[in-house]
Formats: sequence, structure tokens, C-alpha cells
Amino acid sequence: MSDTSQKRSLFRRWFLIAAAVFGVAVLAAFTVPTSAHITSVSDTQKGITVNSFSAQLPTPTGPGSVSGAPNLPAGFADTFTSQYIDTGDVRLHAVIGGNGPALLLIHGWPETWYAWRLMMPTLAQDFTVIAVDQRGIGLSDKPTDGYDTGTLAKDMIGLMDALGYQKFAVAGHDTGFAIAYALAADFPDRIDRVALAEIPGPPMPSASPPVFVPGQVNNRLWHLAFNRVDNLPEQLIAGREDIFFGYEFAIQGGKLPDDLIKYYVSLVSNPDSLRGSLGWYRGLDATLAQNEARKAKPLTMPVLAIGGEISYGEHVADAMKPLAEDVQGVVIPGAGHWVAEQAPEALLAALTKFLAPYRTTVAA
Repeated sequence: MSDTSQKRSLFRRWFLIAAAVFGVAVLAAFTVPTSAHITSVSDTQKGITVNSFSAQLPTPTGPGSVSGAPNLPAGFADTFTSQYIDTGDVRLHAVIGGNGPALLLIHGWPETWYAWRLMMPTLAQDFTVIAVDQRGIGLSDKPTDGYDTGTLAKDMIGLMDALGYQKFAVAGHDTGFAIAYALAADFPDRIDRVALAEIPGPPMPSASPPVFVPGQVNNRLWHLAFNRVDNLPEQLIAGREDIFFGYEFAIQGGKLPDDLIKYYVSLVSNPDSLRGSLGWYRGLDATLAQNEARKAKPLTMPVLAIGGEISYGEHVADAMKPLAEDVQGVVIPGAGHWVAEQAPEALLAALTKFLAPYRTTVAA
């Protein structure tokens, strides 16, 4: 084994141990609306339906929307529109378009729906793609609570109910991984299959967390504890968003273009968005307890566990095998943590293969 491989293997072993440090292994159902509540929006040519409350909401605008986001793939706005969706508890922003069975995409931190943009046009050829901003993120509402993954999963059910989808597939990255896992565990009858990318398993509790870990592990994990602290992070980050978030984008594995990082930073450079971006971490106490209960009943639907080669690699699949009965693992060559933006074609190929039975079954 080369020195580089030995160092990477050692890092990953320490990372899995250190993930427990901060209580992470990284790192009430809604009523289905009746058909009478479903009405078409103005762009019915895109086949998008929403409940009557959502149809009355304003059209999302600004840099977080389809109309204002920079550097979208050619023709993107011909297929996709930004919409506000009233879930009954929170108003979510989603970018929706395409034809076919429903595919829900849940981004990670500190990104938005925009993280999936490079893959969405191709996916839309076979699926109705719904790329959502999580509660607290992007153009979605930013309440002061409700950031445990149980509540965030209910947000997703409310979203899909409002759009009229009883059964759907879902893909989640990073914090979106944790939400997608909760969604599959809490609402298994709603999820046909689930793809989970780039954390080594959903957050789980630890009885005796170590404190001192190798520096390179601490560099990647420190934000998990920091982000959970009440109030202080906002005071330290405000006015220095480019430093804090720039560091996180760089340290988590793989290089993203400077203008892309600046775009994401701009979306969290206001008090409400900054606070909302930390909400997932501040919900971890409840999430950890929920996941302890969830692990007693392994997922039964197909699971695709995705790791970037220079990030969590095969450990994503290793972490999911005790938690699900049917796990397929894939490592994206050359990719770091930000797989959908660093290796969209390779990730698209993996997702397309995994989703093929779902597409075929629904089409039949």
C-alpha cells in the first residue's frame, strides 16, 4: 500500500471514530390532499400541479430562484420553474420540471437546490424533478424551530402531497442524506427507493465521545459542534461569511470554482439565512434520538450509497449496510464531498442506473 493510501485509510478510520465525537456518524403524518385541491399553475405545459394555496403564492425571484440564479445550463428555464409550495406548516421553495415519475432532490449544507443544477436537465428527460430548498435554506421559510430530521422529513411529505405525488424516489446529499434517510425510515410506504450521498451514515448518538482527534479530522468536523452552539456562531460569522463558508467548502474535499463559492456565500450573508443555515445542527439532539429508534427497523426499499473517492468513499455504503436490507454502493472516481458539482456525469450515470427500475415500473 502506498504512503498516500495508508494516510487516506488512517484518516477514514479516525474519521469514523471522530464522527461519534460530535454525536454524528458523519458528520404526525400529513393528510394527502384530495384531487379537488389540485389545480394547474400558469405554466401547465410543464405538467406541474400544486395545491390551491400554493397556486396563490407569489413567484420566487432573486438570485436564489431560477430567474435569478447565475450560470444555469442552457435552456434550463425552458424546463424548470421556481415555485413556492405551502406544505401546511412551512412554505418551501422548489425548482420543478420534467416528465415522468417524481424524483425529489435534497441538497446539503451550505448549498441550496442549485447544487443539483448540472444534473437536472438530463434527469428531467425521464423524471419530474423536484429540487427543494430545505427549511431554513435559500428561499424557503426560516422558522426558529423544526430542524430535526423527523420534522424536515414531514416537510418533504407536505411538499409532495401538495404536488400530488403519493409515491416517489429521493436523493439526498450531506444534510440532505440525513433528511432522506429519515424520510425513508418514517414514511417507507411513500418511498420507492433512496440514494444517499456523502456522509458515512445518518447521525447516531455516542455514549462516550472522544475529544482529541488528529488535526486533519478535527479540521473537517469542528463545524458540527460549533454550529450547534446557540447564538454565538452568528455573532462570529456575520461579516466574515466568506471566511467561514469558504473554509468549509475548501476543507470538505475537492475544489469548487471561486465564483460558485461566492454565490453560495451571498445566499447566507443575512441574519435570517445565516441562522436558518445552522438549524439542522441545532436539531441534532432530537435527530440523534430519532435515529436511535429508526435503526431498529432497517430500510426495505433499495438504497444507493454514494461516496466521493477523495472524501468518504466506500464508508458511505459500509455505514448503511446495517441500516438497510438492500444496499448498493458506488464510489465516484476523483470526486470529493461536492459530488453533484465535481462529477455530475459520473453521479448522473450512477443515479440513472439505480433509478431505472423505478422509472420502468411507473411507466408500465
